[in-house]
Amino acid sequence: MRTEEVLAAIATGLWRWDNAAGTVTLDAEAARLLGLPPEPGSYRESAVRSRFHPVDWNEIYGVVNLAVAEGSLAEARLRIVDERGQVLRTVRSRSKPVFRTDEDADSEAYVLYGTLQEVAEPQPGATDAAHTPITGDWRRSREAFLLDAGRALAEARSTAEVLRVAGSLSMPGFSPDGLAVFGSAGERLTIIGHHGHSMGDEEPFTDMPLDTDYPAAEVVRTGRAIYLPSPEEYRRRYPATWPLARRFGRQSWAFLPLVSSGRTMGAWMAGFQHPVGFSPDERAVLSTVARMLAQALARAGVAETERELSLGLQRSMMPTLGPEIPGMTVAARYVPTGGGLQVGGDWYDMIPLPNGRIALVIGDVQGHDVRAAGLMGQLRIALRAYASEGHRPDAVLARASRFLSGLTDAYESVEGDAEPPAPRFATCLYAEVDPEAGTLDIARAGHPDPVVISADGTAVIRQTAGGLPLGIETDSDYPTTRVVLEPGETIMLCTDGLIETGGHDMATGWTRLRPVLEKPVEDLEQLADALVQAVHGPTSHYTTGPLADRREDDIAVLVLRRESAPAPEAAPRRSVLTIAQAEPERISVGRQLVRELLHDWSDPEQVDSAVLMVSEMATNVLVHTDGDALMVAEISGGQGERRLRVEVADASDELPHKRRPGEMASSGRGLVLMEMLADAWGVDPRGEGKSIWFELYESDEPRVS
Repeated sequence: MRTEEVLAAIATGLWRWDNAAGTVTLDAEAARLLGLPPEPGSYRESAVRSRFHPVDWNEIYGVVNLAVAEGSLAEARLRIVDERGQVLRTVRSRSKPVFRTDEDADSEAYVLYGTLQEVAEPQPGATDAAHTPITGDWRRSREAFLLDAGRALAEARSTAEVLRVAGSLSMPGFSPDGLAVFGSAGERLTIIGHHGHSMGDEEPFTDMPLDTDYPAAEVVRTGRAIYLPSPEEYRRRYPATWPLARRFGRQSWAFLPLVSSGRTMGAWMAGFQHPVGFSPDERAVLSTVARMLAQALARAGVAETERELSLGLQRSMMPTLGPEIPGMTVAARYVPTGGGLQVGGDWYDMIPLPNGRIALVIGDVQGHDVRAAGLMGQLRIALRAYASEGHRPDAVLARASRFLSGLTDAYESVEGDAEPPAPRFATCLYAEVDPEAGTLDIARAGHPDPVVISADGTAVIRQTAGGLPLGIETDSDYPTTRVVLEPGETIMLCTDGLIETGGHDMATGWTRLRPVLEKPVEDLEQLADALVQAVHGPTSHYTTGPLADRREDDIAVLVLRRESAPAPEAAPRRSVLTIAQAEPERISVGRQLVRELLHDWSDPEQVDSAVLMVSEMATNVLVHTDGDALMVAEISGGQGERRLRVEVADASDELPHKRRPGEMASSGRGLVLMEMLADAWGVDPRGEGKSIWFELYESDEPRVS
């Protein structure tokens, strides 16, 4: 009897599927099984495809592709349907792909030779010899498993998490009891991680040459999966390394390539205590898990590399504070934004100067990307170089602005083919600290003003003269303002992220931070932590600002305190301001300074009176003299019994005279107002110039006018 007759006698048909030509050749029995006329013939692929259940066709397509990739048998159970979609019978297909070798054939063209045999439709809930469901329940459980596995692996953020998820996967019907993930380093096989093994079990497989006769090494070399259904098969194919695997007492093994972006990055071993035949369905599940595992490991590797790069950048760009400043303590914090590489353009620095003083620097380069971090690093180095040459604060910032302007121009020329990037600027505050005198000479380039916290806990924004942000113009001027820290006083420097994060503007952000700054604290480290917690801690969710934009920003904070403070109840609250003839707008700064000093004064009418008198005194100096006005405001005494004394001094010897202006006069009422509003006032001649002053005495009961 011919082979075809023997196969027909046992209800088995032959088929030949040419994927390049798109034709399927059937013998008479195969045609009958597919519901076609029972005679040999050649059919278009579409005609044969219409006879398979749509779900089964998609499945066999994947099984065939897997067999082509692995060079193995393709085996599947298929439902045959008629023209109305009714299931006629179930057949088992076993086939083997053979690549075409003729010259005109595509490199991926193959011919599939196989058999079709009718099988009895299993009852619901039936299982095979390996206790694996073989009906639609198997498909549903497999799909549910793959969905869960894909979701869990997608959420893993590190290599350790990926391995933990892989070890907890419970495959439908054939879960492995041991897993190992291998990688490659050069020509050596390495172990990335394992599950279901004891400590030290991995040592024989660590640093193994890739040419070793070991399944994982072969998988990494060839990129093809290896299935070993029995110990005999393992011993026959890999006799040299069989003794290493024998001691684990397993019955079946699967070694699959981990492929990401077309590159074999390693191998995954799944070991089973029970025999597994590795049917096409089981191979499909293992291959799918291997692909998901490879992608998850690749993502975790990229994330870990980015984290390491971020930490490296932070370590290199955020120096530790030092050396210690005699008579002063300092604390600092840097908090990057929540995403990306976790680096940005904010920075702080502390620089020893040639004259024995210390420079404190805080700044913010525009942006939160790698370019901003790179510019920040270069600008920080330039600032250190200019400061170390002994330049004054204004000269340091002027040189830094010229440097940054040239640097952004260089970026544009380097990236010439692409769309030129927008020029970057930076804000910066540079303070030269004299520890002995307690003075800070501050130059500011578009940066937020510092905040001074007095010994009694009152926080006041200390407005200082400033210039344009660095990099806007090549030649910019940066005036210097001297701030005096009395013993026990603290100054806080920060970037705008501390103020504006959470939808705040400068006003509402300051309102959020003020209670934190005024809360008594002995340790500056605690104060720095409290400032960050106010912006990023749990309470920040209840202190959002009025702006719709809730984007976060980098945060840099620098806090400096002058030690040896007297008792808080004896410490005066004091502020000094110079108002130059060329800057009459600084009179408003003086009014705001006095109002902030009196923020907790019991009588609001006295606060308004003080602000009015300060405005009159400073205006008189600018109008009636040729010199600048020096304003000194000081509060002394205990709560409820305090005294406010404000002096405005100038270099003119001409004393003011009390006049009686007419009803229509536009001037001459300054001293009259002071006589009406002040509890005490006067004019004191000095060696050079004079000082006009007034005092207000606090009362628990507001005065009735």
